[in-house]
Amino acid sequence: METDAVAVAAAVIRDCVATQTALLDEPQLESIVLAANALADCLARGGKLLFFGNGGSASDAGHLAAEFVGRFQSERRGLPALSLAANVSALTAIANDFGFERVFARQVEALGGPADVAIAISTGGTSANVLAGVQAAREIGMRTVGLTGAGGGKLAAMVDVCVRVPARSAARIQESHILIGHVLCELVECDLA
Repeated sequence: METDAVAVAAAVIRDCVATQTALLDEPQLESIVLAANALADCLARGGKLLFFGNGGSASDAGHLAAEFVGRFQSERRGLPALSLAANVSALTAIANDFGFERVFARQVEALGGPADVAIAISTGGTSANVLAGVQAAREIGMRTVGLTGAGGGKLAAMVDVCVRVPARSAARIQESHILIGHVLCELVECDLA
């Protein structure tokens, strides 16, 4: 193996581990627990979870919705969760008819209700369509949770609970978003058990 490649791989892994270790700081842990409580309360009351984001965050939205609908660790009933980034027909129709900025807001308006929680995933917290989705959720009376990076962008100020990954690198933030998502799944399963 090339020594340079090994050094680069080791540096990336160390950076990832350091970022995820920083999630153990109290502000991050507290916001993760608050987010889990919001999700568990929603599901206990018969509500559903609406996940959305762009690019890698869209993939994270699909992954996390699937963990709730299927199962994470525990044998349990399926829990109502959807990824608003998963329906290609809806995304392209809404983008064509209303503009890409409305792709999540329109679905929140159609599928969301006051008992539901919107989970917005954005590394920078500045994506116009994610912010519009959160605004639509707020107008309906939904609780809102944001997963973002260190700065939080506009998203941090718009949501009820914001979990900020203490990093600026999109890769480190996305890696941590999946870790946070898995922690949310585990906490919700424990709460509902």
